[in-house]
Amino acid sequence: MNFLNMDINIAYSMINMKLRDFYSSLDDLCDDMDISKVDILEHFEKNGFIYNENTNQFIQK
Repeated sequence: MNFLNMDINIAYSMINMKLRDFYSSLDDLCDDMDISKVDILEHFEKNGFIYNENTNQFIQK
């Protein structure tokens, strides 16, 4: 699954669902899916979202 190439709203929904249901952290998700945490964080921030470690989800800034 390539979160970087999909519509940001769909990617936002899907990544938060995966974080909620399957992964205890963004690090776990990135390790398991073999994707760059830096790329994900930059992509989401560029599109108005930041990762909140306390709630383990992306939120709008």
